[in-house]
Amino acid sequence: MEFDPGLCLDVPEGFDDSDADTQVHPVARKFFPATTAADAFKTAQEWVGAHEVFLVDVSWDYQHDEDAPYVLSIYFRFELEPEDD
Repeated sequence: MEFDPGLCLDVPEGFDDSDADTQVHPVARKFFPATTAADAFKTAQEWVGAHEVFLVDVSWDYQHDEDAPYVLSIYFRFELEPEDD
């Protein structure tokens, strides 16, 4: 699978997450602002369905005085091809 460079995570050279105590994994965050909560979920569902990502967590925010005040944030990591694991 070819990734859009704008969707890739930059990991510092020499990064090592093999320490059993930490198990650090790069995680990305994407915002889905909308005029309603339902629209934020709909947009997020469409985006997640179109990309090979593993959803890690979600969070909500309401930004007063914004045109799209409902903001759903998703935290994810990219799914790797089996030979890349």
